[in-house]
Formats: sequence, structure tokens, C-alpha cells
Amino acid sequence: MNYNKKNVTQVDVKGRKVLLRCDFNVPQDKQTGAVKDDKRIRAALPTIQYLLDNGAAVIACSHLGKPEASYDKWVKKQTEKGKDPATLTQEKWKKSLDALRMEPVAERLSQLLGKNVILADDVVGPDAQAKAAALKSGEIMLLQNTRFEKGETKNDPATAKALADLAGEGGLYVSDAFGTVHRAHASTVGVADYLPAVSGFLIGKELSIMGKALADPARPFVAILGGAKVSDKIAVIENLLTKADKIIIGGGMAYTFIKAQGYEVGDSLLEEDKVDFAKQMIADAKAKGVELLLPEDTVVAKEFAADAESKTVPSSAIPAGWQGLDIGEKTREKFAAAVAGAGTVVWNGPMGVFEFDKFAEGTRAVARAVAASGAVSIIGGGDSAAAVEQLGFADKITHISTGGGASLEFLEGKALPGVVALQDA
Repeated sequence: MNYNKKNVTQVDVKGRKVLLRCDFNVPQDKQTGAVKDDKRIRAALPTIQYLLDNGAAVIACSHLGKPEASYDKWVKKQTEKGKDPATLTQEKWKKSLDALRMEPVAERLSQLLGKNVILADDVVGPDAQAKAAALKSGEIMLLQNTRFEKGETKNDPATAKALADLAGEGGLYVSDAFGTVHRAHASTVGVADYLPAVSGFLIGKELSIMGKALADPARPFVAILGGAKVSDKIAVIENLLTKADKIIIGGGMAYTFIKAQGYEVGDSLLEEDKVDFAKQMIADAKAKGVELLLPEDTVVAKEFAADAESKTVPSSAIPAGWQGLDIGEKTREKFAAAVAGAGTVVWNGPMGVFEFDKFAEGTRAVARAVAASGAVSIIGGGDSAAAVEQLGFADKITHISTGGGASLEFLEGKALPGVVALQDA
């Protein structure tokens, strides 16, 4: 995939209407609907401010949550969850949509920009059309939740054209939602068929830092993979075996590798059907000269609980009835030493159940080692990003990706449709 894409600074935006795809899929307070964490809104501010300062009229859009765009689909989903179809009314469906309207996002964005954000009542309907037509340079409006449109997730050409038409003749499309570029939707891919498409600052940064890490990394290149399942990381492991000098494996997925070495894992998380894959990866790493590091010792617990009885045992001697919830002290030292001399570190997935403080030590030790390494350090979104922020190391990391699923597919070496759609530089 070509990571060298045209950036918003390489086109003239003055006097143009710009359709800007953001990632405003933010956590909300269940009671009030207020934005609980505005990190993703803040991440879009540099691009928004640049466009406004340079004379563009900005039509921002984003999805929020997972609304069902049709009543029938909503009924099907609710019925699958065990709800009585007789109780599922059109009013209840509309209420479920109301909870995912963009009003709280528009309010927070207005506060952060220090200027009024005009909010449309629909996505491509009469209100959005009228407000977009009246929008002047230096002004910003926000469309309703893009997923209120049936055609959004299907990348329907009519929906994509209707979105593009809001920007009018001479309009421009700027993509700045890295968290959605792995999805071929109308607002992430389809609009590029009707408007010239370039990246904003956020996507530009993701492509330059992550693209370089995979295409031309400073060496040694150390990849750290954790999280629950091997099955989530199969393509990542296969791709990184062709690029990395060392691969560290921790978290729940490590127990499948420990089993592949012929050891018992007690009640630890295990994907029995991936044991052969793990054996193959161990063999492939050896054949390619890639150092594959697995946990030597493990913190095991009697149950999956924050205050569970626990002890540290060799990974080759996990007792029956116990489950591994973190890497042990020897492994922490071994992993930290492997990271210490790295030129590039890419990390995706925690080393243990970091949500429980008692079993967060492994993740904390790795985060500390990455922060102190002096390497170009990249955290691939999702749980590992949450862990680094929660443990207080975020400011010492070169780059924390804004897209969990997108960064994972990036590490797999997949072509991301929302990036492919942008003009090459």
C-alpha cells in the first residue's frame, strides 16, 4: 500500500466547502448523553482549525455508536438479544436513535473551538442541504450521525454522492478519521469518487509514523503482541515475522504458545485450534532468525477476580485449576531487556489483565521499558493505548494510534480502503 498520500496543506482550501470526515465516536454518559472523553474530538482540532484559518467552510461528519438505520434491522437485532418482538415499537426504535444524535458532540466541539458549530438535523436531507448551501468561509457545521443513513455502511453510491453534493462544485473531501479507514463506507471511501480526496493532519501523522515503522524501521525492530486471542493476531504475527528482529508475546494469547511448547496451561485462556499455528510460528521465527520471546514465568490465580489468590510459577508448570493473568517477574525483566536497545517498538495488546491492579504489573513493566527505550515507539490503539494512558506513560510514547481496528489491519499489511481512496502525493 502507498502510504504517501496528498495532505490538506498541499491543496488550496480558500473559499472551498470541505467535507471533513472525523472520528467523533466518543464515550457518552448513559444518563445525560454528555461526552465523557473528548480525546477524539481534540484530535481533529488541528485539521479543523487549519481549514477555518485558511478560508474554508467546513462540513464535518462522523458516526457515533452503532445505530440501526432501519426499523426491521433493529427489530431483528433486539429479537436476537431475547427481546419480545411484540414490545418493539417504532417509537422505541426512534428513541434508540435519539440517544446517538450528535448534539453532545456539537456542544463539546463548540466549546473547544470557541465558536458556534451549526448542527444539521439530518445527514443528507433538506436541513443538511440548506445549512451547507448557506455555509460561509470560516464557518463550521456538523451533520447528524452518518450511520442514520441506510446507505452509509453499504458504501451506497447514492449516499456517497449526496454527501459529496453538500460540498458543491469545487468542493473537497478531507479524511481525518483513522479509526474508520479500514471500513469501506460512503463517508470514508465512496465520497472520494465524487470529490478530490486528501488526508488531514491526523491521518497524515498515522501514515508517516506507522508507514515508516513497517516499511523502513530503525533497527532493531521489536514487536510486542499481547491481548486475549491468537486468532485476532494471526495475520499480524505472519506479517511481522517478515519485518521484525524480535517478537515478544504476552497476554492471554501467550498460553496457546506455551501449550504449543508441550506444557499444560491449567485454566488459562487457550485456543486449542490455534496450537498448531503457534507451533508453526515458533518454527518460522527460528528459520527466519527472528527472536521470539515467550513468558518464562506466569502470575496465576485461582479465579478471574481483582482480589484472587495468586502466585508466580514457571510457565512450564502452571498447576491444574489455576489460570495465568499476568507475566511473572523474570519475564518482565527479560521483555524489558529485549526492548532496551530497540530502534523501533510497535506494541499491540496488554501483557495481562491490566484492568485489575494486582495483574497490571507486567503491562506496567513493559510500558516503562518502552517509555525509557529511546526508540520510535508506536502503540497500536485499543487496549494497549488505554493501558499506557491509564498507567501514566502516554507522554513518553512517540505515537499512540487513534484507531484500534485500523492499526491492527495496518500491522497486518492490509490495504486500508479509506487510505487507498485518497490521492497520491
